[in-house]
Amino acid sequence: MGKALIIGCGGVASVAIHKCCQNSEQFSEIMIASRTKEKCDALKEKLQNTTKTKIHTAKVDANSVDELVALIQKFRPDVVLNLALPYQDLTIMDACLKTGVHYVDTANYEPEDTAKFEYKWQWAYRDRFKDAGICALLGSGFDPGVTGVFTAYALKHHFDEINYIDILDCNGGDHGYPFATNFNPEINIREVSANGSYWENGHWVETKPMEIKREYDFDGVGKKDMYLLHHEEIESLALNVPGIKRIRFFMTFGQSYLTHLKCLENVGMTSIKPILFEGKEIVPLQFLKAVLPDPASLGPRTVGKTNIGCIFRGKKDGKDKTYYLYNVCDHQECYKEVGSQAISYTTGVPAMIGAMLVMNGTWTKPGVYNIEEFDPDPFMDALNKWGLPWKEDFDPVLVD
Repeated sequence: MGKALIIGCGGVASVAIHKCCQNSEQFSEIMIASRTKEKCDALKEKLQNTTKTKIHTAKVDANSVDELVALIQKFRPDVVLNLALPYQDLTIMDACLKTGVHYVDTANYEPEDTAKFEYKWQWAYRDRFKDAGICALLGSGFDPGVTGVFTAYALKHHFDEINYIDILDCNGGDHGYPFATNFNPEINIREVSANGSYWENGHWVETKPMEIKREYDFDGVGKKDMYLLHHEEIESLALNVPGIKRIRFFMTFGQSYLTHLKCLENVGMTSIKPILFEGKEIVPLQFLKAVLPDPASLGPRTVGKTNIGCIFRGKKDGKDKTYYLYNVCDHQECYKEVGSQAISYTTGVPAMIGAMLVMNGTWTKPGVYNIEEFDPDPFMDALNKWGLPWKEDFDPVLVD
């Protein structure tokens, strides 16, 4: 039985909170804290009569270390689950250090003004967390998150060394809008419009945005076009997987999405450089976010499935081996269960699991760790139990 402070109240946080409440044997108390306390109160109202978990709410500015410290000292949680924005990772880590509380997040730090996401800022906290005797678990979503757990599981049970990893993220969902993003538009569009890159033979190879395209036939979804993107788990897997030669990340996009994105890019609407508009500074991408459909509103309209997983190639007992681990998730089933679509669900469930394993002591090493640095088995068991069952394929079609 433990207490978790959950910072954030968006789509992913809502799923994680639903799951904590389903798992009241582990989560005896949670506090939902966000800049907009009304959202937290509304979720509490919806859930408090369905669970034994005691729910508290609070208003907090996740950019303020002092406010965070005061809240942590008041509630005294066993773990802080950061489901706010990636720009706020470091302030929340600072607050955890000052209060001696374990930290879990789903996405690595990214400075607001450069659209450059990498782990160096958070890895710089390793010694401080170690000295404080507390654990920071980085990237406990799906990708990063489950993809790292899948890798650790493949290495533990199926390979002596893994040489090639292709991470495939397919969303076969249809929400009926000409253009909308499935998670925070600001983060989503920054990710997609950045240069792609992959890891090969010890260094990064950079590509133009959407330059490398492949088609893949996904179980439960069918044939989809997918594009090579830079993605943060490549950076940590490149360090933590022995024998690795290449890691690539592919994500599917429909033609309508890409056409709209190109038009918006061409007219400057995806820029993160402030412009002067009627005497006031605005960031075009933030303005675009305000006019696009809220990802949280897509749940009831979205039909279809997601399929996210990893294809591994490597050696076992001197022989070549191939292995594909993946999860298929149904948008409508997710909506029926927790009121959100599968993109939030596939991130929110692993966030709850990571927080649980750190909170109950299954995963606690003082320091800052990526998810693949822990024993994958308890996490893999929990995925099957809490709504993201995994499938295996020992003879998958490879991506050329």
